[in-house]
Amino acid sequence: MAHVIAVAGKGGVGKTTLCGMLIQYLCEQGKGPVLAVDADANSNLNEVLGVKVETTLGDVREEIAQAELAKVSPIPAGMSKADYAEMRFEDALVEDDDFDLLVMGRTQGKGCYCYVNGLLQTQLAKYQNNYPYFVVDNEAGMEHISRGVLPSMQTAILVSDCSRRGIQAVGRIAKLIQECNMHPDTVGLIVNRAPQGKLNEGIQEEIRNQGLTLLGVVPQDESVYEFDCEGRPTVELPEDNPVKKALREIAGKLNL
Repeated sequence: MAHVIAVAGKGGVGKTTLCGMLIQYLCEQGKGPVLAVDADANSNLNEVLGVKVETTLGDVREEIAQAELAKVSPIPAGMSKADYAEMRFEDALVEDDDFDLLVMGRTQGKGCYCYVNGLLQTQLAKYQNNYPYFVVDNEAGMEHISRGVLPSMQTAILVSDCSRRGIQAVGRIAKLIQECNMHPDTVGLIVNRAPQGKLNEGIQEEIRNQGLTLLGVVPQDESVYEFDCEGRPTVELPEDNPVKKALREIAGKLNL
């Protein structure tokens, strides 16, 4: 059974960047192959990791839905829709040297994401025995936790910026994890983009108020911003980059 690491937090706090660096750390430690899961409908984990995504689960869902309406179906004669869907789902798995990437994607236009969430849940259950680690980059909300999309969760990493609202948001996620009886071995907080890598007393107080366990603090660093602006994968940051060094130190303490 895979060790599932779920990374969650409100939008814009840098959880995808940290998620990519965590995947890189596990691979460098010989923990692979890792299944990286982009469970955010607004997916961009592939950009952090520096891999190209041709097909998402949402794309496959739309393709099959359109095939049912089309006069000329892309499904080969003699192949069932289920077998064709399974073949196309395999195409959605992006393979790299030490990790594979599965992207949920989204449906086209209006409509809910229930079907695509269901596809993701099915695929994760299928792959659970094929990888020692899943690293799941969750959406800004809490849907994948509340709906039980994840097959299990051994480690929950909650990411916040240096704001009370961010800390309060991950505090609510931590409470939801308890309410859903998921019982991960570890639930901890990483505060990202801290000026000079330090927390002021107000943020420390809010962390205590929320009953959160602080795993570590990642400093604000202009290099991450510059890489993002230039469209360069942040996993390619130099080894002495303070963000990368801080994340590796935190990951080392987790004994993954």
